[in-house]
Amino acid sequence: MSFPLNLADLIVQTDAARAPVRLEYVRGHMKWEASPASRHQKALQRIERSLRPIPGHPDGCGGFALADTLIRFPDRDCSLKRPDLAIFCAEPPDSDEALDVIPVAVIEILSLGYEEKDLGADGAPFYLAYGVQEVLIFDPRTGVVYHDVAGQPRHTLTAPVTVDLACGCHVVVG
Repeated sequence: MSFPLNLADLIVQTDAARAPVRLEYVRGHMKWEASPASRHQKALQRIERSLRPIPGHPDGCGGFALADTLIRFPDRDCSLKRPDLAIFCAEPPDSDEALDVIPVAVIEILSLGYEEKDLGADGAPFYLAYGVQEVLIFDPRTGVVYHDVAGQPRHTLTAPVTVDLACGCHVVVG
């Protein structure tokens, strides 16, 4: 028996089956990445645990973070990306499908062999073009942190580093 399956359903079904790959659909192309290794996951967990609102910041960001959550972007292809860590000021809705809420910031951890996915045109430039305000990309093997902000040149930092995000949160990368 067969039935039609759209790309979002395929990605959700792959997740539900605990397949050893992570799928994304970006600018009309399916992309895949092997499930992350321990270096990647440990770096992500340290970063996520460090996320805190900046006391007294006027924007009052709540600092809600979701790891490895599928997000639908408002480009013509309705791209589906899965940031390693998506940061929201307000708690995003519960959903069993891709979120349509754009995060204020995204953090990506580079995985060996998949660097182009996060450092190329479908990484920070894509996120910034579709409403994400800041992108941090961390290479846990070298300690290099790339910090991209809409309308500004990329900054290169060295981990460990505390980054104050414009939304009103800070995070320790490294």
